[in-house]
Amino acid sequence: MKANHPIFPYVEWASARQPLRALKGLVSAKVAYPVAERMEKREVRQKLADLRHHYRLPYAQREQIARDRLADIVAFAMQGVPYYRDTLSALNFEPEKLRKDAAYLADVPYLTKDIIREQGERLHARALAETRHHACKTGGSTGLSCVIYYDQPAADHSAAVTLFCRGHVGKAQRLPELHFACRFPGDPVPDWPSREDFKCFAMNRSNIFFDALDASGLEEIWSTLRRRRPYLIHGHPSTIYALACHIEKTRTRAKAFEVFESSGELMEPYQREKIATVLRCKVVNRYGLAELGVMAYDLDGGQGQGMQVLESEGWAETAPTREDSAAAGFEELVFTGFRNRLMPLIRYRTGDLAKLDRRPSGVFITDIVGRLHDIVSINGTPHATHHIQDVLDHRVGGIQEFQIDLRETPPILRIVPEVNASPDDIEAKINHYWPGAFKVQFVGHGDFVRVGRHAKFRHVVTH
Repeated sequence: MKANHPIFPYVEWASARQPLRALKGLVSAKVAYPVAERMEKREVRQKLADLRHHYRLPYAQREQIARDRLADIVAFAMQGVPYYRDTLSALNFEPEKLRKDAAYLADVPYLTKDIIREQGERLHARALAETRHHACKTGGSTGLSCVIYYDQPAADHSAAVTLFCRGHVGKAQRLPELHFACRFPGDPVPDWPSREDFKCFAMNRSNIFFDALDASGLEEIWSTLRRRRPYLIHGHPSTIYALACHIEKTRTRAKAFEVFESSGELMEPYQREKIATVLRCKVVNRYGLAELGVMAYDLDGGQGQGMQVLESEGWAETAPTREDSAAAGFEELVFTGFRNRLMPLIRYRTGDLAKLDRRPSGVFITDIVGRLHDIVSINGTPHATHHIQDVLDHRVGGIQEFQIDLRETPPILRIVPEVNASPDDIEAKINHYWPGAFKVQFVGHGDFVRVGRHAKFRHVVTH
């Protein structure tokens, strides 16, 4: 049987209603997940229990644990990883000092993608053939990608972190979730049942594959959500924002799920506000990356405190960057991961600009503005993407979303106008602020260029 058999929508509808919904959730959480864990030889539930215990401790105690883990991973890297053994030994670095004062970490040089690609196997603690491992390729949306290798305990910790964070926004394992994924042209329809189907059942998760964000595609997404009734949906904010714009146009407001968990892209405040208002849901943000996994989350349920850095998983700091970003209070996020002992990353420069706030209750990411290279030259003058967005929002107006394509000269400025906006007025105002700088195109959300293997939306397209 193929996965697109016409019986499945009816099965989905029935399983999303009581009492089948509750029964399916309990079997998934209490039976299927433990069975899958044993079959896959994984250890997630114990790590989840450890996380829950850790975050019940006072922050002062958790911070000391984090410093100890920082010292441990640096000492491990000095002993077992050729790149760090050579680099840190030459500096006579003493990891034990980190237990009392993490400021000593500043003596360790930063790690970048370029160094990862250049050093290759010299960043591995063991030969890949000698251990069970998982390859994770970075998205490639910010330039050349690289491959990060996780050992099994690190992969299990990553899974436990996701369960722990979602639990903080009310998403118990017995409640259904839905994951958005891009459907690529030519993908064959899979057979049913498959290993992926059992995995989804064990996680009480379903997938929705989409390839168009036009009115027809968005209507198909909405009908699927209404049929499956997930508690939480997980996807790119640009996708759910496009859905919110469609629902506002066709229904004003509507509800089909409780929580939207954003990841994969920067979620702008205007996107968050519209999604929460139109789709009548709680909106939570998380910060994760292929290199390290989820490192910060809206553990307060999106109440405005900022994303809390998960100090159980890594040490956060910032690095100085461009003058214009520093003037606005932004610096580059830098993380040292604690869990991956196959390929430890110490002082890894993420390329993301953010503000860190160290409070008595923890470390928080209070603002994040995107990647370092999101700079656009307008008539020879460099402008940050967020500056362009401010002009479009507060001076031009009438714009739902935009994208700048730098692959042509002059760059293409793609704009999705508001329903009642005048394209002629928008174009006239753009030419007033930036004469001759852009070739303006008015498009739909589905016409934006998406980059990387996960088809991410970027405000700036460079390749």
